[in-house]
Amino acid sequence: MAHEHHDHDGHEHSHDEDHSELGAMDLRVRALETVLTQKGYIDPAALDVLIDTYQTRIGPRNGARVVARAWRDPAFADWLAQDATAAIASLGFTGRQGEHMVAVFNDEDQHHMVVCTLCSCYPWPVLGLPPTWYKSAPYRSRAVRDPRGVLAEFGVQLPASTAVRVWDSTAELRYLVIPRRPEGTEDWSEETLAELVTRDSMIGTGLARQPGRIA
Repeated sequence: MAHEHHDHDGHEHSHDEDHSELGAMDLRVRALETVLTQKGYIDPAALDVLIDTYQTRIGPRNGARVVARAWRDPAFADWLAQDATAAIASLGFTGRQGEHMVAVFNDEDQHHMVVCTLCSCYPWPVLGLPPTWYKSAPYRSRAVRDPRGVLAEFGVQLPASTAVRVWDSTAELRYLVIPRRPEGTEDWSEETLAELVTRDSMIGTGLARQPGRIA
């Protein structure tokens, strides 16, 4: 297992903050939300809908489109491998937290998994809001020390011959895992292929859905 580690001087949150139940930024955001709600500037229910939309629908679906395009279009896959930031931006997915992207491709010889060991750097434009477990101290530490154990807890069992490589995201550089394309999908459209791509498969803690398992 190889571990890619990058300098974290650019992280926006300190290591100590992330060990508290709520970081300083979380507390400030919640306080601001409370004040705005009390003044009648925002509707909490509408805000919840907006967050849910960005977290579970818009974000991961953007990434799924990137993966599906790479599966169907070898030229796009090559571009993604060479300059992920530009390739992803060509589909209209760019913005803060996604300015500098690297795509890593899973195959039968190597499986990639992403972590941010010091805080929770995450490619929002393609994956939406980070899941709670991604920001947790146990995941951040164990993903590096015992990646196969973490994968097993997510239900991912890999052959012993498949190496696991862990990539450490930073404030300057974020990673998108391109999962292996399921067999039997050769004639599938890009839209249908995208339904096989899960958020976890693009972090590397999951695999793409198999044909016949689309909800």
